[in-house]
Amino acid sequence: MNRRQFLVGSAALLGYLARARAAPRGGPARACIVLWMNGGPSHLDTFDPKPGTKSGGPFRDIPTRVPELRLCEHLPQLAEQAHHLAVVRSLTSREGNHQRAQFLLHTGYAPNPTVDHPALGSWVSAELGDPAFDLPACVSIGGPGGDAGFLGLEHGPFVVERPGQPPDNTDHPPGVDFVRFLRRKVALEEMERRYQGRVQDPQLRSRQAVRDRAVRMMYAPRLRAFDLSEEPDALRTAYGNNDFGRGCLLARRLVEAGVRYVEVVLDGWDTHQDAFGRLRTLLGVLDPAMATLIRDLEQRALLPRTLVLWLGEFGRTPTINANEGRDHHPQAFSAVLCGGGVRGGMVYGATDDEGARVVEHPVRVPDLFATVAVLLGLDPAREVRTPSGRPVSITDGGQPVRALLAAS
Repeated sequence: MNRRQFLVGSAALLGYLARARAAPRGGPARACIVLWMNGGPSHLDTFDPKPGTKSGGPFRDIPTRVPELRLCEHLPQLAEQAHHLAVVRSLTSREGNHQRAQFLLHTGYAPNPTVDHPALGSWVSAELGDPAFDLPACVSIGGPGGDAGFLGLEHGPFVVERPGQPPDNTDHPPGVDFVRFLRRKVALEEMERRYQGRVQDPQLRSRQAVRDRAVRMMYAPRLRAFDLSEEPDALRTAYGNNDFGRGCLLARRLVEAGVRYVEVVLDGWDTHQDAFGRLRTLLGVLDPAMATLIRDLEQRALLPRTLVLWLGEFGRTPTINANEGRDHHPQAFSAVLCGGGVRGGMVYGATDDEGARVVEHPVRVPDLFATVAVLLGLDPAREVRTPSGRPVSITDGGQPVRALLAAS
């Protein structure tokens, strides 16, 4: 056995021992892909259109494969995939500030200065991730995603800024071969051991775990999942020749390789001005990418075990302002789920004729999180202790929306 084989083998053994200490869990969804619409997408101009009304705006609605579900005219490819979709039109919250709403929609909790709540992807990493797996359990594409909070750095997202390019720092720097790299690693570990003996830094173990995973990833055969050039030109074109389309394709490759949680960010939804011109562009990016992702997952028999979740931090106002835009509106907005144990081809909840308030089956953000947790095989009420000893659960008292589950 050479040094490289010893290093990789030792990491695998440590991972095996860690797995042996915990019973495996899981639900119908083995992985989750979140399509995050950064800035707050308008529900009225996407999945809850109100054509012909004062608040409806200039876009028409179109029929889908589900009779009771009509979508914005700029989502024709998703209309063909409507039989897979569960559209929640009754999501509601009190958080109309971007930062607070982003925290809520990533963690299921309103911001609280006394607890740094982990994001959903970090819960998935901590509860379902395999310590021996040679890729990150949680990946964020095109944006930072939510952080790991009190769960520790090792469960934070691995951030990919530009999909389609190899991750940074996965090769040795110039002039450093494997043997020299290994010597440097051993020297660093000895320095850290001595440092820990003096100061007892509680964060050191998390930093070591992150580094060890990074080293495993450098030599991982699955690292090729990041290489989109292996995909046919026609498929890459179908997803879209843009960062979001490439991000969705990369998300499919990552979950196919065994990654548990991937978030793909599409920025630009804070449409206070020129909303409808900007939305035409955004929807032209979203529609082919999301629809192709669903088709691709289905054709590869991955959709039944991959949950796809579309959402943003809030909706937009029914009132169109003087700048031809819509402002923040957390009182009523939409989310979309499909695959991974979701009952497809349905609409859940409703807003009033203007899309201003929820009038049927309100869904709080913690309820949405509890539903996702159940689909992933997690107990939304199970509590863990923060470093200060405070008990915290995955959701803030959320109750799963059983009507969204295929088994219901």
